Amino acid sequence: MTETRLEPADSGTGCYAAARLRLLHGGPRTGPALRTGLARLTDAWLAALLGRAHDVALVAVGGYGRGELSPRSDLDLLLLHRPGADPAHVAAVADRLWYPVWDQGIALDHAVRTPDGARRTADADLKVHLGLLDARHLAGDPALTTAVRTAAYADWRDRAPARLPELRELCEDRGRSQGELRFLLEPDLKEARGGLRDATALRAVAASWLADAPREGLEPARSLLLDTRDALHLTTGRATDRLTLQEQDQVAAALDHPDADTLLRRVYEAAGTVSYAADVVWREVGRVLRARSGRPRLRKVFGGRGGRGGFVEPERIPLAEGVVEQDGEAVLARTARPERDPVLPLRAAAAAAKAGLPLAAHTVRRLAAAGPPPVPWPDEARERFVTLLGAGEHTVAAWEALEAEGIVSRLLPEWEHVRCRPQRNAVHRWTVDRHLIETCVRAAALTRRVGRPDLLLVAALLHDLGKGRPGDHSVTGEAIAREVAPRLGFGDADTEVLATLVRHHLLLAETATRRDLDDPATVRAVTDAVPDAGTLELLHALTEADALATGPAAWNDWRASLVGGLVRRAAAALAGEAAPVRAAPSPPTPEQSRLASEARASGGPVLTLTAADEGAELLIAVPERPGVLPAAAGVLALHRLTVRTADLRTVPDDVLLLRWRVAAEYGDLPDAARLRNDLVRALDGSLDVAGRLAEREAAYAVRRRGAVASPPPSVTVAEGGSHDATVLEVRAEDAPGLLHRIGRALEGAGVRVRSAHVSTLGASVVDAFYVTGVDGKRLGEVGVVVEAVERALV
Repeated sequence: MTETRLEPADSGTGCYAAARLRLLHGGPRTGPALRTGLARLTDAWLAALLGRAHDVALVAVGGYGRGELSPRSDLDLLLLHRPGADPAHVAAVADRLWYPVWDQGIALDHAVRTPDGARRTADADLKVHLGLLDARHLAGDPALTTAVRTAAYADWRDRAPARLPELRELCEDRGRSQGELRFLLEPDLKEARGGLRDATALRAVAASWLADAPREGLEPARSLLLDTRDALHLTTGRATDRLTLQEQDQVAAALDHPDADTLLRRVYEAAGTVSYAADVVWREVGRVLRARSGRPRLRKVFGGRGGRGGFVEPERIPLAEGVVEQDGEAVLARTARPERDPVLPLRAAAAAAKAGLPLAAHTVRRLAAAGPPPVPWPDEARERFVTLLGAGEHTVAAWEALEAEGIVSRLLPEWEHVRCRPQRNAVHRWTVDRHLIETCVRAAALTRRVGRPDLLLVAALLHDLGKGRPGDHSVTGEAIAREVAPRLGFGDADTEVLATLVRHHLLLAETATRRDLDDPATVRAVTDAVPDAGTLELLHALTEADALATGPAAWNDWRASLVGGLVRRAAAALAGEAAPVRAAPSPPTPEQSRLASEARASGGPVLTLTAADEGAELLIAVPERPGVLPAAAGVLALHRLTVRTADLRTVPDDVLLLRWRVAAEYGDLPDAARLRNDLVRALDGSLDVAGRLAEREAAYAVRRRGAVASPPPSVTVAEGGSHDATVLEVRAEDAPGLLHRIGRALEGAGVRVRSAHVSTLGASVVDAFYVTGVDGKRLGEVGVVVEAVERALV
């Protein structure tokens, strides 16, 4: 890079602006060279603005103090002056500095203080003290800068026992507020946990001399986050730290990444490095401060070296062969030799997780010297592996410690493909790799329900390894499972079970929520895929663990009851119990029967609205007639009720029973009487539901301007989904009145909705409709119906 110099003759603000533009558009697009170039250019400009001044000093603090200026970074400046200086003179100097900066449109964080005043302010304000640790002299009297910087470091080290817990609390509060950077689809590169603020905090801890961060990879990770922020500033033209969805493609291109997913993976990897370093550092800080807070335990050494006393060595408690507990961490025994014991990493991680202890950072570095176990794995390796996966919440920390040193990818090479892989689905809380570990955590709580807990835990780890590869991830994952299982030491029969679990890990949830459980074809879809009751038992537990690890939208009592009902029916079929041509539907509950009786008597709709977890349950009973589904869905949309799940069926004497799980978009639930009145009006035509919803949709479209385009909706026919009805499956982006439009399209196509199974997953819906002709039989020609629904959606 050619350094841009600002000579004294060119020290005007206009020259600075021109030189800055040349650097931003003609120099390096990102990286340390750009940040350093901007800092040097700004240093020269500010020094020229200050001019010759011996009684003041201009100091850069914070990120600017570190010489790291992103294209839209603000300037953190401190103007120091001697005690007793003329206030008017100091004010004039400050004006000479601040106003040109403001005129350039550069955000400025500034202060004017004496050295003692700066010290007192830092003593009262942790953030100010952190900024002074990066103080850098720009112009004026260097003695003033040296005094402040020296005092800041001395005070930081003297007050470390009080300051560091305060800094840790600040970091934890920020993490709770902003979330974990490596799991966010729109992360804040600075404030989220594992971001630039945490990297700065680690530098401050190191400056205290109490503890230091693992240095391997930390500086490259911090630099990558800074590079990403540079590209974000240049792409948006704004001082922003949030990497939003609509900007990720441009930022990825600016950094020469092939796509936004590659960008996110790199950012997540960097954030993971910072997060792991922070965990290690804060654990060490806690250990040191605890040791300082108590009296040292001394022992008298009799004989030798004149009987001088010495510190008692921390107690070492055996955990497993070659692994001991010391100072609240799992460490290697003195006799352990990782290079000669390939099972030791698994043994140490399993022992640490089982004991609820972290693996010491130096121990993990030593474990990296171990090679992978022989293939197939010996029994001990496989057993330790299963123990690690089944340790519950403590599995996460042990697994991440192994990941930090690349041990996981050596044990399981397929892991590298899913490591830090984002999931662009609002339902998912985690990246693919963390989701797999969270599934193991959830599965560990279900191991008492199954006969082979080892297969459940391993399937939990393997079930999404096919993600990010071509084709259906379940199909691809099955092939991976067939390769991995024998390598782990599983026999042919166990390998077949694991492959089946991976291939069909979505089967129960999708079938139960999108198909009619009373239709024999629904049960047969499960029994055709699952060969025996033991595998079904494992699949049931895996389904629950997978959904719980996905997020709150993926599992609730309603879904659990549907999956449980499907499993019971499938288990009965596998046991040889004959199923009727069409299973009798479950009888209405007493409450549903009461509503049906009232609907028959009144000739109109009756309903109840009952508060429940995450929303409310709405039951509607109405004498069967055309238009019920779109009318009811439209009324709910008008009252700003989001449909989470819905089920429609006909009970005896031609009464339609609709069971909805709904949630208010905002505010309180509407009054049940108002809902009923509007439903009556919608059914008799006096309420223009379509017109009102069109107005709402227009307003909604305005609010969504600039949002990321969603995939087009799809309408498909589930072949073989039912023997006596046609099953239409609709996938689309959720929007106000969506279910109303689908219902109207079906009514307009002249079909009868026998039952509906509606599920909302984050911003998407997957709805299944069992439809027949007016004669109650399957549709002969479905193309017209599919086109009608697609038109209504598009």
